[in-house]
Amino acid sequence: MDAFDHILHWKLTHGSHPFPGKDGGTGINEAAIVAAGFEYQAVRRVEDMPECFSRPICRLAMGLNDAANDVERQQLIRFVTRLACADTPEVERERAAYIHSRTARHYTFLQILKGALAIGTVRHYTFLEGLQILEGALAIGRQAEASAPEEVRTRMETLQRSATTESIADSPSFAKVKSWFEAKIHTALAG
Repeated sequence: MDAFDHILHWKLTHGSHPFPGKDGGTGINEAAIVAAGFEYQAVRRVEDMPECFSRPICRLAMGLNDAANDVERQQLIRFVTRLACADTPEVERERAAYIHSRTARHYTFLQILKGALAIGTVRHYTFLEGLQILEGALAIGRQAEASAPEEVRTRMETLQRSATTESIADSPSFAKVKSWFEAKIHTALAG
């Protein structure tokens, strides 16, 4: 039995979420907070993470989570229990330098397109290469303390049971608003 079978039914989604749905419906860092035994909280930026989480690693994980498609994103689930690995400032700088040396060509851009504002990420590396960078950064310094699989499963399932609806990202209202924005951006790009 794979050590991650207990969280394979947790759905990772793009962005930050006020509360997960019955399927999970959170970003990688929000899921990691629950897996580490903390109370659920939305994560809009890595500074929202508890201190025991490595900022450079969580920043990379968030970037991969938000740039990935739905199928790719689920591959991040195997890292959920490994992000609570903050180390000394020196090690955190080493991790940041490692990540930067492999992602320096990559940047976020802001573009105004005929009245529509589009924000996106340009990636010059594949998602799988991003996973390799994450794996390499996690090998530097302190490793997260291993939680017993049954503890993590219980934490994740308890949170899922407390959810009253599907995740917001999967709600029909969100899908409609998202489609309006996508249509606006597509129209602006085409015109």
